[in-house]
Amino acid sequence: MRHRGQPTALPLRGAFWLCVYVTLVIAPLGLLLLGERPRPGGFWWDFALALGYASLAMMGLQFALTARFRRATAPFGIDLIYYFHRYLASIAVALLVAHALILLLRFPATVGRIDFTAAPLYMSAGWVALFAFLVLVASSLWRKRLRLEYDRWRRVHVVLAVLGLVASFVHVLGSGSYLEVEWKYALWIALGAFWLGLVLYVRLLRPVALMRRPWKVIEVRPERGRSWTLALEPEESRGFDYRAGQFVWLSLRATPFGMREHPFSIASSPSRPGRLEFTIKELGDFTRTISQIQPGERAWVDGPYGNFGVEGHEDAPGLVFIAGGVGIAPVISLLRWLADQGEQRPLWLFYGNRTFDRIVFREELEALQQVLSLKLVHVLGDPPEGWVGERGFITAEVLNRHLPGQRDRLHCFVCGPEPMIRLSERSLESLGVPLSRLHSEIFDLA
Repeated sequence: MRHRGQPTALPLRGAFWLCVYVTLVIAPLGLLLLGERPRPGGFWWDFALALGYASLAMMGLQFALTARFRRATAPFGIDLIYYFHRYLASIAVALLVAHALILLLRFPATVGRIDFTAAPLYMSAGWVALFAFLVLVASSLWRKRLRLEYDRWRRVHVVLAVLGLVASFVHVLGSGSYLEVEWKYALWIALGAFWLGLVLYVRLLRPVALMRRPWKVIEVRPERGRSWTLALEPEESRGFDYRAGQFVWLSLRATPFGMREHPFSIASSPSRPGRLEFTIKELGDFTRTISQIQPGERAWVDGPYGNFGVEGHEDAPGLVFIAGGVGIAPVISLLRWLADQGEQRPLWLFYGNRTFDRIVFREELEALQQVLSLKLVHVLGDPPEGWVGERGFITAEVLNRHLPGQRDRLHCFVCGPEPMIRLSERSLESLGVPLSRLHSEIFDLA
């Protein structure tokens, strides 16, 4: 999921955490440059090693980016953090490849051949780290093209990340470049322990905490468009507080240790505590099994996360929602909550579907028009005969026909497939909606 557009109170906090990240990457490298340079020295030697250390620092911090620390992720939205994680991993690997190529081309005698039978352990470890990170990034960027099953890919992803990090430290500590001084050596030992501690937290401590708060499936009901609504209640605790529009990581038929958790938006209203609902479409290997889940089965919920919500936007004279397919899930949560709060402002919902029969929550949306000041606009790609409503895509022309003349103060919330989101964002901007009032979220964290 990606979130764009943040409450105005968050930019300073966001800038603070960006500075923290940059400092954690640059500071260890800067400290290494203090004192004498190692042999053979020279610009290219120093530059190559600087690239290697910077790459290792970035890879280590990747574990922090996926640890879901709420305070650090709140200014951005954890969905945006995951995109940040993906792109930074590509940059880190590019730095690592440049590090290896410079040393191979400029200092072949020092590096030696790629020979796991004769090379020193620390040199072999360096090549293992490079290959592990290359496979990790390539399999992540091209997972869908390679048709890698999500749960299996996640497990391999974690193994490759840990293997690459451990091998990197064996290489760095064994080569000793820039680490001749005892305090520098100790610094990188501490950094390695910290990063591996993050792995321990994410893969052991947090699952232990989740195991203490099990949930129970109480209902599985079919919806239109090959979608299912899954309802949960906490077994013992009172659950947790959340805001409309947020999402969680859900584990079904596997404990939190099994790394088979999936992100889903909450469809229920937070003003109705004690019950969570998720509306899930059959799109992938896991989601096709939702219909097989039985009431009484256990589930584990890690959340809530995300900033896709209307709270903090009370200054807006009206709210616009644009949804495509099962992207209606967080939007229905927002509408249900607004109805519970007695919202009086004008609301618009543009809902895109392929056919009329696939419209999820069709009757409930019609009923909400009687409770809220809601204008519902269905946009169908393949409308039935005699359809007099909008057809095709949710374009600027469609939006222009139904929105008021003054749009610059409206807050707009978009959720659905990425192509639909891009089109909606361009359309809204062309109609005068400022970027700061445009909020979007997509269902794709991998």
